[in-house]
Parts: sequence; structure tokens; C-alpha cells
Amino acid sequence: IWSSTVFFMQVVILHSEDVGSTRLYFVNASLQRLTYSSSVGVSLPCPAGGTPTAILRWYLATGDDIYDVPHIRHVHANGTLQLYPFSPSAFNSYIHDNDYFCTAENQAGKIRSPNIRVKAVFREPYTVRVADQRSMRGNVAVFKCLIPTAVQEYVSVVSWERDTVSIVPGNRFFLTSFGALYISDVQKEDALSTYRCITKHKYSGETRQSNGARLSVMDPTESSPSILDSFQAGEVPAGQSVELPCMAAGYPSPTVRWLKDGRPLPSDARWTRRLTGLTISDLRQEDSGSYACEVTNSFGSKEVSGALYVIDPLRVTLSPKSLKTGISSTLFFTCAVEGSPEYTVAWYRNTEPIVPDQHISIQGSHNDTLQITAAQKSHSGAYQCFASRKGHTAQDFSIILLEDGTPRIVSSFSERVVAPGEPFSLMCASKGAPPPSITWTLDDEPVVRDSAYKTSQYTLSDGLTVSHVNVSSPAIRDGGVYRCAARNSAGSAEYQARINVRGSPRIREMRDITAVAGRNTFITCRVIGYPYYSIKWFKDGMLLPDNHRQVVYENGTLRLSDVQKGMDEGTYLCSVLIQPQTSIDQTVHVTVKVPPLIQPFDIPSTSVGKLMYIACVVSSGDMPIRITWHKDGQLIVPGSASGVGIETKEFMSSLQISKVTLKHNGNYTCIASNAAATVSWERQLVVTVPPRFVVQPNNQDGIYGKAGVLNCSVEGYPPPKVMWKHAKGIGNPQQYHPVPLTGRIQIMFNGSLLIRHVLEDDRGYYLCQASNGVGSDISKSMVLTVKIPAMITSHPNTTMAIKGQMKELNCTARGEQPIIIRWERGDTVIDAERNPRYSITINKKGDEVISTLKLKPAERGDSVFFSCHAINSYGEGRGLIQLTVQEPPDPPELEVREVKDRSMNLRWIQRFDGNSIITSYDIEYKNKSDTWDHKYTTRNISPTNNQANIVELHPACVYSIRMYSFNKIGRSQPSKELTISTEEAQPDGPPMEVILQPMTSQSIRVTWRAPRKELQNGLIRGYQIGYRENGPGSNGQYSIVEMKATGDSEVYTLDNLKKFAQYGVVVQAFNRAGTGPSSTEINATTLEDVPSQPPQNVRAISVTSDEAVITWAEPPRLTLHGVLKGYRVVFWSLFPDGEWGEMQNITTTREQVELRGLEKFTNYSVQVLAYTQAGDGVRSNVLYIQTREDLPGPPAGIKAVPSSPNSVVVSWLPPLKPNGVIRKYTIYCSSPGSGQPAPSEYEANPEMLFYRITHLTRGKQYLIWASAVTTAGRGNISEKVTVEPAGKAPAKILSFGGTVTTPWVKEVRLPCSSVGEPTPTIKWTKDSEDSTIPVTVDGQRQILSNGTLVLRSVKAEDSGYYTCTATNTLGFDTIIVNLLVQVPPDQPRLTVSTTSTSSITLAWIPGDNGGSSIRGFVLQYSVDNTEEWRDVFISSSERSFRLDNLRCGTWYKVKLAAKNSVGSGRISEIIEAKTHGREPVFNKEQPLLTHINSTHAGLNLQGWTSGGCPITALLLDFRPKGTWAWQSLKANATAQLFLSELREATWYELKMKACNSAGCGNQSSQFATTDYDGMCVLFCVLSSKNNRSMDTPVKGPPQGPRLHIDIPRVQLLIEDKEVAPVTDTEFSQSVNPQSFCTGVSLHHPALIQNTGPLIDMSDIRPGTNPVSRKCVKSAHSSRNRYSSQWTLSRPGQSQSTASARTLTSDWRTMGSHGITATESDSYSASLSQDTDKGRNSMVSTESASSTYEELARAYEHAKLEEHLQHAKFTITECFISDSSSDQMTTGTNDPADSMTSLSTPSETGLCRFTASPPKPQDYDRGRPTNVAVPIPHRANKSEYRDLGVSSGTATLPQRTLTMPCSNPAATASTSSTSSNPTGSSTKMGGSRDSLLENSSSALGRLQKQGVGAYSKSYTLV
Repeated sequence: IWSSTVFFMQVVILHSEDVGSTRLYFVNASLQRLTYSSSVGVSLPCPAGGTPTAILRWYLATGDDIYDVPHIRHVHANGTLQLYPFSPSAFNSYIHDNDYFCTAENQAGKIRSPNIRVKAVFREPYTVRVADQRSMRGNVAVFKCLIPTAVQEYVSVVSWERDTVSIVPGNRFFLTSFGALYISDVQKEDALSTYRCITKHKYSGETRQSNGARLSVMDPTESSPSILDSFQAGEVPAGQSVELPCMAAGYPSPTVRWLKDGRPLPSDARWTRRLTGLTISDLRQEDSGSYACEVTNSFGSKEVSGALYVIDPLRVTLSPKSLKTGISSTLFFTCAVEGSPEYTVAWYRNTEPIVPDQHISIQGSHNDTLQITAAQKSHSGAYQCFASRKGHTAQDFSIILLEDGTPRIVSSFSERVVAPGEPFSLMCASKGAPPPSITWTLDDEPVVRDSAYKTSQYTLSDGLTVSHVNVSSPAIRDGGVYRCAARNSAGSAEYQARINVRGSPRIREMRDITAVAGRNTFITCRVIGYPYYSIKWFKDGMLLPDNHRQVVYENGTLRLSDVQKGMDEGTYLCSVLIQPQTSIDQTVHVTVKVPPLIQPFDIPSTSVGKLMYIACVVSSGDMPIRITWHKDGQLIVPGSASGVGIETKEFMSSLQISKVTLKHNGNYTCIASNAAATVSWERQLVVTVPPRFVVQPNNQDGIYGKAGVLNCSVEGYPPPKVMWKHAKGIGNPQQYHPVPLTGRIQIMFNGSLLIRHVLEDDRGYYLCQASNGVGSDISKSMVLTVKIPAMITSHPNTTMAIKGQMKELNCTARGEQPIIIRWERGDTVIDAERNPRYSITINKKGDEVISTLKLKPAERGDSVFFSCHAINSYGEGRGLIQLTVQEPPDPPELEVREVKDRSMNLRWIQRFDGNSIITSYDIEYKNKSDTWDHKYTTRNISPTNNQANIVELHPACVYSIRMYSFNKIGRSQPSKELTISTEEAQPDGPPMEVILQPMTSQSIRVTWRAPRKELQNGLIRGYQIGYRENGPGSNGQYSIVEMKATGDSEVYTLDNLKKFAQYGVVVQAFNRAGTGPSSTEINATTLEDVPSQPPQNVRAISVTSDEAVITWAEPPRLTLHGVLKGYRVVFWSLFPDGEWGEMQNITTTREQVELRGLEKFTNYSVQVLAYTQAGDGVRSNVLYIQTREDLPGPPAGIKAVPSSPNSVVVSWLPPLKPNGVIRKYTIYCSSPGSGQPAPSEYEANPEMLFYRITHLTRGKQYLIWASAVTTAGRGNISEKVTVEPAGKAPAKILSFGGTVTTPWVKEVRLPCSSVGEPTPTIKWTKDSEDSTIPVTVDGQRQILSNGTLVLRSVKAEDSGYYTCTATNTLGFDTIIVNLLVQVPPDQPRLTVSTTSTSSITLAWIPGDNGGSSIRGFVLQYSVDNTEEWRDVFISSSERSFRLDNLRCGTWYKVKLAAKNSVGSGRISEIIEAKTHGREPVFNKEQPLLTHINSTHAGLNLQGWTSGGCPITALLLDFRPKGTWAWQSLKANATAQLFLSELREATWYELKMKACNSAGCGNQSSQFATTDYDGMCVLFCVLSSKNNRSMDTPVKGPPQGPRLHIDIPRVQLLIEDKEVAPVTDTEFSQSVNPQSFCTGVSLHHPALIQNTGPLIDMSDIRPGTNPVSRKCVKSAHSSRNRYSSQWTLSRPGQSQSTASARTLTSDWRTMGSHGITATESDSYSASLSQDTDKGRNSMVSTESASSTYEELARAYEHAKLEEHLQHAKFTITECFISDSSSDQMTTGTNDPADSMTSLSTPSETGLCRFTASPPKPQDYDRGRPTNVAVPIPHRANKSEYRDLGVSSGTATLPQRTLTMPCSNPAATASTSSTSSNPTGSSTKMGGSRDSLLENSSSALGRLQKQGVGAYSKSYTLV
């Protein structure tokens, strides 16, 4: 802080010797910010000065000058600004937080310093804290000290402590420049300590200690890097150093790469890469840029980037530095700014901002150029240029002196004579300010620079301007009078002389001259040539001069002085004597103009109200003369507004004022002008007014420390002078003294007295006196009373208290009464009336008020800042008190590090020490079943220890442990009890009562009971089930699966077995110590299944027109999968119009069948299948057959109508059953009673359906009929019709009505041929609802001339009944045609029924057939992550299909479309399904290495489990540790493999990869060969990474601690068991990593009950695998993993008292062998699983119940979780979908709150599943259910919802919707959400693959389609 007035002076003299001996300078001009403590104060010398001694003054940035405030602020005589210490109540932002600047002034000018920000800092309450951190072993941990924003600028970290010991940087601990603590190479023991930061206030010096933070250390798990500390964009001054932090965590440890502007860092010694980041020293401008820190490991990378701006300090150079020049000069100032860009420039003259005007302009892109034109004397002074950028300012100044700079000729040329061609040069030199410009004339004509004349001009350094005229070859014309004229803005000067060029003289033509009377005029005789004898001037014949005003110079120039019009005006003759008696002459006329002359006048003084007359008379001058009046430089406009009248005559003007007022004061000017000149005369009019008060002073109050104004406003003319006087005291004034006018007290422009800072001494009488010399003086007195605001004068800064005891806090205040004192605790006002803990008393002592706050009693929460606030009507003061309450410490947090059979290692952390140092610890422990009266105690443990060993414990026992801590105040409460169990042994007995029950053709249920209790040797964790096929070709080896124990009775279903095959099964139990003996092998055979291949050699033979024979052979025996029961023949007809007949089938046991009663001459499709007890097998390929021809049936209809008097027209329809190809038609005609024995026969082509019969008799009736003919013969005849030829016939229609079927988008012709006389008219109509609509003719519809209706590109809506009406005058006829338009079929509803390792069975329900029979289905499928679709064509009769020969453990996409005669219909929704199986995984219970010697190592390849998919490749890489090159080896999945030719006594790294169609599994390890003596190097085998520590042996049971954690009604046993490896990505992030640290005690006080069942959650730590060893998928999978939840509830309790507990576990952090309820209470459990998004499915409602049970069983397989006793799985979620809509609906007992209304399925037995969340208002409505349902799973985040508690059961996180299919009354309820971080996505596989697994590709598609997170339904896979 600035506590000293001593400065080191660095003087920069910026002046020029030309200016003189005066100079100005700056001292410490870089000071621009000053922060100081309010309790210390500060002295600030003026940073400016001058010689001779300059006057130093301080100002506020607003321009207000500084005044002294006693005891607050004072400016010393030497220019030092002193700010004194002050209390918070005296704070004045105008004084203590403002911008100041100082000026220095002497004869050279006046300069100002840059603004200096002066800010006082108070003592404020604040706390600092450190957050707990997590890190993996071997990684880096970062602790940051979190400082409140309000004090961040003043508080910095000075040190860090580890368990109260200061951390010395070095080794693994680093402190950054930002105050962060880095711990590198984190170890387990780092978690035993607490870490605190220590801060210090820069100005008050106060220190603070943060809370103690913990570090949670986890085992390494493979993960991509995550950023722990990073940098952001920022600015740093050049020359300084900067640290860019970049710290990341990950495993393997990430590498760091730094980039600048996208390129690697250049080589520079200034750049240092440290653990904390990148440090750059001695920053330069080129270091600016974009910096990126890339952290990378094998699992990914992250990048941190930010821009670094190196800021060069601003440097300003103003040129010229100093300058002496003349008035009217043009000046240019250039302000050159160096440093970083984006600055602003401001200009000042003599400390005042420069405002551009007619003389001054500011130019340049940055306003960096100042130009002054026609400079005036007032422009002299000090000019300053200020450049500012983000609070930093730099400046420079220049001193300018302006003088009279009228030019003067200092050197010139003389008259001379030259010969023609003789060159000559003329020189003229002038000096002035600014430097003048010189021009030349010859005989008054400008000298033009050309080939004859060469001119030049230059200015010397001393300001002398020199000009030359050079004539290289003069002629006579170049002679004459040469004149040089020097001009600048200040004036001009001239010089002339004659140059004579020899030659014949002559006179140039002369111009007439106009002269002004009274002035001088020159007339030059422009003679050239030489010699001549003389030059003479004549006027009116008289030789000049003839008077004193005329002068003739030797060079012939005539001067007329004081020109007179009458005497000098006329013609003048110039005569040049060139020879004796010979002369030449020329005349010039002079005209004289006379200017006006004003007679002088005066204006006498007057007073208000009088008359005034002013006359202005012009005594001479050429007429006309114009006279005007001005007042104060402005033209006077006569009139009432101005109160002035003007009367003007020819040469006189008068100004008249009828009533003088004050506004008439001013300078009046009479201006007269004519053609010769303008003249003026000015005089002042003074109107006097005696002084009077406008505002009189009145008594008033002033507030101490505030500004006050004593009003006194007067007026008069001349303006009155106001004087203030002061008499101290409040009584009668004794003696007035003039008020001293200082910066604090000033008289304002209106006469009022301004007191900027009122003091107590300012009270008393004040007298305002005014006078102006007119009349008598006036005065008025008033009284000023000073009021004192409330302020705190005494209070303690800090104080201590004991918890539970009373504490008093005192504050003393003074000020104007009454004073109110308010107490605050932190930011909360203390209300003693409402809070009995507080009492406040007030005592008055003189003018002071003492307030006492009593705390009864003091509590821990009282360790805060208390403040007392004194308040009165005039202000407020505050006192801050820090209270520290001491008490006994909090109990330590006890944890278990390690548990062995007879000892345990404990550690603890002491959180709150009671604000007193810990002195010792006590540990107590007992047998869990004993009371604490039988405890063991270890006392007086040193406070420097944080761990201890307890020995001589009993194995296989449960102990309770607690702990106390002590300080000088007392003993803490006991810590939370820990329950610890000693180690177990492997079981000695096999499982009992093993029973096998075949369930399906590929599954067998295995049930058994646990081993006898006395042989279990601990808690049974799970079982291994071994099974093998006992049929021919079996290898006799067992396949092993593993499951967790759920209770005394167990069940497991072996699936993916061979169909109808015998298997042998054995079962083994295991606990934490190992695996027990196996049970006796029991055999069972899987159930039958349907044949997988159709019958062979299927043949069909047509025997007759209605009979065919079908034959076949039996399918291959291996494909029957059971006992063959018989065959089914499926057949159906195919009609000529493309439609299919009804499908029929015949069942037989033979291999031949006769099909009888077939349609004649008809195509048939035939398929044959075999069936077993399990059902129908695969159908054979479709076989086509056609029956033989037969006699045709009769024509379907016949018409006969008269067409003329002797002819009729017959029309007919083809036979309904042609029974062959129609060859022709025969028409019969007979006349009854005609006597003809046989009818006439007429033949028609088969294509013609009408015939005209002619030569008939009019009026005679005829019978007409017809028949069809095929190759088999003539068929039956049609019905007979009667017709009579006629001349006039009513309208008749030949065409037939009926039904016409056509595909869509085709052209249809509906014929309506008619006959009649007269010709009929045709009209078509279409039925619509209750009316008929005429058919309109347009681009789609057309009616031909023959009556045919043509419909083009028909659509479905064109279907309907069409009526054709033929009408003439004799009648009408109609036909009705029913048009049926066929369209492609609707999309089928596709679902997945079953899956296996190589097949997926699909089922579907067809949609609408579009009016045409479905001819088949096209099934398309592809691997999920590809778009290579394969097609499968399926028969129309099939409703299910199995895709075989698929890849094991692979996701597939499937879609289906139906086809009819029109074409293919819409494709179904794409669904996804996965075949069973997963990638290989190495069994954790199997040793990786079986044998090691000095040169060989045996690998156990049998430890690889296939995951249900055969292992196709096994790759090995190994190398000596520390080398680069890997040796690779491919192997078959045999039992064992040896690595040979190894080095002796050498460590090796080993990587193994096993691959199958589902993916690849990885396993890595380290091992060491022995030396030749067989001795190990340290240990022979290092376990796989992340799983075993360095000291883990190759074999032997795993050892590790375990820990009981009490949760009310549920006790969790967390054990740390060393198990086989999983990858880092598999574990990723745990549900709550802090909850799974080894030995952490978890308590849930809100749920505490007295007792509860013991639940064991084992292996809860990073790196262990809590799931089945066959079900862990490698890290490369892109599928999301699942989380599961178990809800335990106790049956028998009422709803109001139901107690339910929910355990939420992540499968990667849950124990490996289950959750088991072991006490006598019965518990039910529900399991909640995550489901996939975007999968749709329908299942039959008839099997909905069984589907739910199947889903529950699927969960039981896929959950990879512990079974629970009495576990039951109920899925109660189902949605109904109307077939016409995709909208999902659900039922609820509250229709108003249901998501959608319940709709009835349009097709029986359809139910669609979705997972849309319920409305929030539905959460707690209705009767809760004990259900667990699938919930959508988001990538990297698990979301859960709670269900309400019901009688006996409850569930937690799930989204539940009611199921109208099974329980319409059930309603949904949810509750709060908890998050579960996840890591890399994985997908479960193997025989326990989840039925609801996520598809990242499907999710991606949904997101592209804009589907919401839960708006789509799910596919049941």
C-alpha cells in the first residue's frame, strides 16, 4: 500500500531551448491506480512539476478542484495529496473512490497528469473454501482456492497446508501462479489427508484459512482425457511472465502437446513446459496468438485453447516538442502512439480539452493529428496528447509560443544594367512567422516560370525564406522594375528595383489606376530599353512634382501621398528622353474614390426607464453611403422586440430608445460604407441598476461531511459583488469575519455560498453582503446549524466465545439524537423479540450511545461476522465484529483401509476441530452382538496420526468400531459405527437337490438348493453351472455360466442349446474365498422344435380338369428337430385377373396326396411342409400347376335390341367359368310360330361380344340365345331373350352393368353402347352418399361418342357406382357399373418374436390388402451399421419368418413390405434386433499364466469364454518391458500355448485379443521370467491392469477388506475383492464414486430404523467386474449400458406405514455376487431397467400376459444383477394403437389427466409398447403399483423417477404408465430424479443379452427425424 510519501523521481524534461528557460516535467507519470486500506491512509505526491517552480493543484476527473477536509483530506504546500485513515461511517465515494489528476503551471504553460484512480478498501467479511476432488491413482489432482468475487482483486493465496502442515513446493506438489495446488502421481495415501489454502488480504493484511478438502483416489480405469485446469483468453503486459495452466486426467496418462496458431511451439528458451502448464517469460509482442493445449491418450483427446494478447505499454511522442512561431501561422501536431492497438486519443491545451473550431481541427484515423490554422496569440501554451487503452494512459506534451510574425525583407537585389543575352540573377530573402512565401512581378505583371525565367524558393533552418529569379538570356522586354513580395498569414512586405537591358527604349502599355482618397498611390512608368536620359511625369502640362505630396523616384516611379480627389484625379503623362531632343511618352488616368468619414460621438450613462438618442453623422465620402447599427457585434433590427428605433437619412442615422432597460447594456457600433471603404465608430451604453436580492438567505441545517449551499442570489448592473461573512456561535453574533474562500468553501456564480464538506466549525451566523457602486449596499444574515450523522466510535474487531455460554458484544456510537443501533448477523437483521437467544440493551453516556448484544447461549453457527449499525436522521455508521465460537470437536470420519483375518487398518479424517486444536483420539471396538459395556479401547492416540492398526481380532466375526476426538474444550460425540467382517473360506459342500426341466427346444431350467449351511463357509455369492452335450460328436467339455446367489433356492435357465439334444449339467457354489465342489452330473433333453427344412423333391401332376397329384420326400433327419408327425399340403388358385383364391390345406402322413375338386383350367400354387409336435416346419418352394380344359359355362348375360325395321343387335358377356380358351361364340335366332324346325346360327369371333342379325321381319318377335366353344366342345347356352325389329325404337343399352376391377394409375373404359330411333343421348352419373353427381368431363374423365366413359390414371377415390343412362323420345335405359380400384397394400406391423445366436424370428400382421389379394412379402435386412440390404421373398400365407445363418452377437435392421397384383406396398417401420452372443472375455477366475521358467511361459487360453459366439482369432503381442518392438503371434483357441525363447529374469508385457463375430475382447498383463536358479524377479506375475496390485500372487484366493455400511432396514456389505480384469471403459464412471471408496461409511439419517436385513453389495470399487464374467463387453462397443434398480419392501404393512428402500446400482459398480436379504423378514423386489429409444413393436394381446412374464424373465437374464429372495417381476406398461394412426394411447382411471384417450384396437390382439413419461400432476394420483418398467436410457446419463409407495412394495427410478391391457385401474406415479454418470457406451451380450438394448444408430435416425426423447415407441426385441 502507499503508506509513504517518498518517491523516486524520474524527470523527463520535454522542452526546447528555443522556448526559453522555463520547462515542465513529469515525475512517476506511470502511476494511474492507487488502492489503500481505509485504516492506514495514503500520501500521493503530484506527479508533475516545472522550472521555475510550478504551481501544483489537484482536481477530480470531473474538473472540480480539490478542497481540504479536516482529518479526511489535505493538499500540502508541496502538492502532496494526503488521505487520512477513516472509519466506514466516514466513507465518501466522492473522496475515497474517485479519479484524481494533478496539474503543474508556470510561464511555459499548464500540464496535467493522467487520471489516477484512488480507491479505499474496507475490512469486509469473507470466507475461502476448497472443494473435494477425485483422481485416479497415478494421475494428477487439482485443488483450487475459491475466493469470493467481491474480494478476489485484493486476496491472494499465500500457501497450502496438508493436514495443518505447510506444503513446500517440489517432489509431487506444485503451486501455480494462480494459487492452485497440483498433486502429481496421485497415490492412495494422498486420500488420507485434508488440504487447505491460506490467503492474505493485500491491503488489510488479514489472513484466512479455508475448509479442509478431501481427495478421493480411485483405481485407474481406461478413459479418455478430461480437463482439470485450463486457461482462457487474456491480456498480459510485455516483459512480464505468464503461466498457461493445462492439466488433464485420464488413463493411460495423457500426453500434452502445445500449439501456437495451429503449429508446434517454436524453440525458445523463454518457453518452459512444466507440469503446471506452459510458462512464457519476458513476453514479447510476437508471443501474441492462439494457444492450444492438446491432451491425448489411446482413448481420445481433448483440447483447451485461448488467445494470449501481449500488450505493449502505450508510449506517446508528440511532435514538435516545442515551437516558437508567429501569429496567424498554421501549426501541425503529430501524436505518435506506440504499443498495442485499439487505443483512443484525446487532446488538451493548458489541461483543458481541445474542442475543434474554425481554427482547430483534429484529424487522422485515431485523431492523432492536430491542426491549427491562422493561429492566434491565445493558442500559445502547453499541448498534451493522451492515448488510453483499457484503463492505461500515456501522454506527451509540447510548449508552443506565438509571436507577431509579419514578414520583413532582410536581403535584396540592387538596380543594374545588363546587355542583351547577359544572364542575371535576382535574390530576395525574408523572415517572418510563419515563414513567408515570396512572389515576383515585372512592371506589375507576375513573373511566370518558363524557358526565359527560372525561379526558386527555399526556407533555411532559422526560418529565413530565400527566393531567386534567374534570367539566362535576357532581351529588352526582360528589363523593367522587378518587385519581390513576401507574404504570410501575419502580413506582407515588398521590395523593388529596376533592371535595365540595353536596347532601344520604349514604354509598355500602362493601365488606368483607381486610388482611394487619403491613402498613398504609386504610378510606375513601364519603360524598357537602355540607355535613356531621363523619365519625367506631367499632369495637365505641368512637370511633376509640383507639391509636397508628389515624389518622382530615379527609376521613374511617381508616388502620390494622401491622395486628394480634386487635386490628384486626372491624366498623367510619362515622358522618356531617349536622345537629345527625342523622347517617347504614354499616358495613364487616375480615378480617386473618397471613403466615408464618421463624426466622433459619445454615449452617456443612463438608468432604467429613461430616453436615449444617439446620432451618427457622415461628414464626407462619395455617395451613395450606407449606414447600419450593430450591438455587441450583431445587426440591430428595429422594432418592439428590441425596443430600439432607427431613423436614417442620406448621410446621417439616429438610434432612438424610448425606455431604457438592462438589456440595452452593450457596445453600439455605427458602420458607414461606400465604394471606396467601410468605416465604423463604437461606443458603450451603460444602464446602471442598484443591487437587490433575488433569493434571500434563510436559516438552514447542514449535515456533517455532506455538501451544503447557503442561498443568496442578487442582481443589479454593474453586476453586484457578493461578500460572505461568518460569526461563530449560535447566540447573538458578536463579530463577523470574512469567510475564507478555499477549495472547500466557494462563492457560486449566483452569489450563493457552497460548502463542499460541512464541518462542525462551520456552524454559526452568516452574512451575505452585495454592492455594485450604484446606490447603497444590501446585506442579510442567516444561521447554519450542523447536524452530525450517526457513526460508530468503538467496537472490538475480533472476539472469542465458548459454545453454550453467554457472550456480550458492545458497540459505541455518537451523533444527532435519537440514534437507533441495529445488530446484524452476517446479512440478517437480529430481531431479539422473536429470537430469545438474543437480547439487546442500550445505555447513554453523554453524547454517546452504547449498545450491548447478548448471545444466550453461543452456538457453532455464531462463528460469523456480526455488525452494529448506528442510524439517525442524517446518516448511518457500521462496526464489524468477527466472533469465533469454540466447542468440542466433531467426531472424526472413520474409514477402513484393509481388513484381514485377525487385524484391520483404520484411517480417519477430522473435519471440524471446534475452532480449537485437536489434542488426541480414542478408538473403541466390540463384537457386533455385544453391548458397548464390553468394549475394547485404544486411548490417547497422537493428533498427528490419522491411521491405526487393530490386531488380535477373531476371523469370520463381525465387529463394531467407533472413535472420539479431543481438544482443549472437551471430547467429541462418538463417530458413526463401522461394521467390519473378517475373511471367509471357500465352500466345502456342493449344491443340493439339482433338478433339470426342459423349457424349450433350446433351453433347460436348472433348479437347486444352496449347500448345507455348515458347509458354506461364508456367504454364498453365486454359482457356476457347467453343461455339455452328451450326444454323438460331443467333445465332452463343459461350458460354464455363472450367476449370483439370490437365496436358499436357485433357478437358472440354460439357453441357446441344441434342439432335441441331451445335456449333462453340474452346479458349483462359490463365495468370496473361492469355488466349492460340483454336484453330480444330471442329464436332460431339450424339447422338440419345428423342422427347419421343407420336404424334398416336391412334384405336382395334373390328372384331369379338376384333379392333381402331389408327391414329395421326407426332409433330412437332422433338420426335423423332433418326431415327424406328418405333412401339410397348402394350395390356392390364381385367377386370370391376378387375384388369388382361398388358401386350402390337406394333412397326411403319407408322402403323396391327391387334390380333387379343383377349378377347371385354373393355375394353382402348391407348397408342402413337415410338422412335429412343436408345430409346422418350413414350407417348400411354391410349385405351379394348371388343370386341364373342359366345356365352357354359359355366357354370363345376353341382350337383344332392335336397331332397324329388319335387324337387331345382340350383345353378351363371356362365361363366368370359361374352363378353357374360348375359340368362338355361337348366336341362335328363332321365330316362334314361323314353322322353322331349327334356329338360325351365327358365329362370332371370341374377341367380339356383340353381333348384328339382319334380314329380319318388322313387327315379328324373335328368340335369341348364345353359347361359347372351347377345344373341349360347345358349352351350355345362355338364357333366351325376345326381341322385335321396329322402325321407331326406344333407347336401349347394349353394354352390361356389373363390377369392374382395375389397378390404380391405369386407364379404365366403361362402355355404354346404345341403340334406338331417334339416336339416344348418353349421360353418366356417380353415386355419392344420398345423391348422384353427373360425371364432369375434364383432363381425367372423357365420354366418347359411342358412350364409353374413359377414366385416366384412376385413384382409390375413383371407386364407386357409375350409372349410364341412354334416353330418346320413346324411352330410356340404364346400367350401373361398380368400379373397384386396386391399390398397393398397407404396411404390415412387424415385430421380433425370438432370437438365437444365428437367427432372428420375425412375426407380422398384414395391413389392408388394397383390394387385391396379397401375393407375398418382401423382407429386407442388413447389419445395423451398414446400408447393404438383402431381400427375402416370403409367401403370402406366412405370418412369421426366421432369418437364419446370421452372424452371432450382431445387431440387424429389418423391414417388410407386402405385394399384391398392383405392386409393393408401404414399407414397415424399421426395427432392430440382435442375435445372441457377445465378444470373448477372459474368465477372472482362471489363471492367465500356467507356467513360467527362465525361457518359457505357458498361457491358459481356455480361460477365454466365447460369449456364445465361436472364437475365430486369437492374437498375442508381447515384449520385454521397456522396449518398443512387439512380437506378435497368432494362435488357435486351444487349451494352452507356450511362449518360448524368452530372456532370463526379465519382465514382459503381454497383450491378448480374442475375436469372434460379435467383436474382440482384450486382456493384458505383465510377468517376469525366472533366473536359471528358478528365483523370481520381485514377483513373477503382475496382475492385469486396474485389477490387482503389484504384490498379488499368481494363484491363491483373493484377499481384501470388506465393510458393512448401515442403511436403515438395509445394511450394505462393501468388500474390496481382487478379481479378474475389466477394461477401463467398461467401468467408466460409477454411480457415485465417493460412495464406493474403500472403507467409506454410508449413512442415511432420514431413513434410520432400528434393525434391517443384511444386504451384501460386493466388489464395489473401480476396476472390479460386478457382473457375470461372460457378459462384459469390450470398450469398442457403441451401445449404451444399462442401470438397474431394486426396490425392497416389506409385505404385510399397511399403506400408511409402508417402509420401502431402494437400492440403485450401476452394473459396473454393483457387487459381483448379488444382493441377498438374509434376515427373516420377507421382501419383494421390483427391477427397473433402462430401455432403448426409438424401437417399435406390437405383440398379441392374447399373449400379453405371457409376454410380460417373458420380458421379466428376459430382465432376469439381462439385468446382470443379484437375485433377491421372493423377487417377482411385473411389467405393467402397455399402450394401444389404432391401426389408422401412429399415435400412442394409454388408459388411466382419470380421463382428464391421461396422456391420450383410450382407443380400441381395430385389429384384435394388438398392443404397442411405448415409454412416454406421465404428466407431473399424475405422479401421486390413484393407487400406486409395485411395478418396475423400462425407462429410456440417455447416452452418458441415467435418469430415474420414483414411484409412490403401496402396500408392501415400492419402486424408485422409473417412468411408469398404466397398462390398460391388464390393469385399467392402475395409475402412474413418479418422483424425483437422480443422475447416474456413465462412461463409454457398452452393450450387454451373451446368453444373458438384454431384450431392450440401445441402438446408437437408431437413436441417431430418430434425432435426424426430429423425434423427441420419449415420443417414439420401443421395439420389443
